[in-house]
Amino acid sequence: MTRLKYMRFYEDRGLEISKAEGQYVWDPEGNLYLDFHTGHGVAFLGHRNPRVVEAIVSQLENVATATPSFKVKIREELLASLENIIPPHLSHVSLLNSGSEAVELALKIARKATGRRKLVGFSGSFHGRTMGALSVTGSPKYRSSFEPLVGDSIILPYNSVEALDKIDSETAGVIVEIVQGEGGVIPAERDFIKALKERVEEKEAILVVDEVQTGFGRTGMIWAFQHYNIEPDILVAGKAVGGGFPASLTALPEDLASKLEPGDHGSTYGGNPLACAAVKASVEVLLGDNVAGKAEFMGKLLHDRLVSKLRGSRLVRGVRGLGLMLGVDLRVAPGGVIKCVQSRRVLTLKAGSTVVRLLPPYLITEGDVEWGVEAIARCVHEELSLKTPT
Repeated sequence: MTRLKYMRFYEDRGLEISKAEGQYVWDPEGNLYLDFHTGHGVAFLGHRNPRVVEAIVSQLENVATATPSFKVKIREELLASLENIIPPHLSHVSLLNSGSEAVELALKIARKATGRRKLVGFSGSFHGRTMGALSVTGSPKYRSSFEPLVGDSIILPYNSVEALDKIDSETAGVIVEIVQGEGGVIPAERDFIKALKERVEEKEAILVVDEVQTGFGRTGMIWAFQHYNIEPDILVAGKAVGGGFPASLTALPEDLASKLEPGDHGSTYGGNPLACAAVKASVEVLLGDNVAGKAEFMGKLLHDRLVSKLRGSRLVRGVRGLGLMLGVDLRVAPGGVIKCVQSRRVLTLKAGSTVVRLLPPYLITEGDVEWGVEAIARCVHEELSLKTPT
């Protein structure tokens, strides 16, 4: 036994993963699991995607470490690749390491570019655990122990058009998830997003769209905001963009980038050559294998099978989400079902206080869908026999 203990900020799932490939993981005994967890959505392109692995290994044999102060060929190749998926009006990209860091940069840009202080987030939202990201995160359980947070930040009710009146001429930026992941897999209502965009434009504030979990094809389009026919002023992405390698990005237009100066932000590891290689390869997979289209098809199949199988259960409120970002909303805490499903060798995760969240890779087959749905249905039935819904 070692003297040091690893600090776990997540619940111990009681499972050791010794191998991972595609949509599956294995324990040390060789038992196969279907992964609908994927490291909170990171392995959307599949564990150890061959193209991503090859790109990282190849880059490792040349240059592994170089800050943006020095030119490296792979960074230029990355930018050329990103041009195929980043909206044309967003001309500048900063590569970072995590969603929280990308959000921090976006919030800093909003304040500096507008000269204002007020930041707006929404109830149920999750944007990260750094102090700035927490200040616009709407879930009290993440905020309460660390308040006061960054000042001049407010939280408005999600999907409330009426509440948008609080966005005023003192507002620097508003950050929103098109589908709230941690908050319960809750898609934004179309009227809400339309009104939000109009209100932000009216007050000359900056709209930051957080696509850390929804982006990169998961919802059936490359970016979830494309379902709503809007464009963000700043786009934040992470998780799946590196194909499993830690990477995130913040994209912004020329008029905002021109307000920034050297030293306004930075990251020791941000934009390192290995990350650039991983993101470039991930973009190639995203486009070359029609990842968004497959996510749309398999997401609809998974959704419809869940609805059909769970219809009539007194324990289930409903199934919701977009593409391969789905949630089964229960009338009880989801822990029992998640544990039961894992015993049937399917990995899922929690969202909100009552939701079993499913974040499978785009690679899943119809057989995988049947396996996952059957496990969830059986475990919902078992949970119903143990608990009386409220």
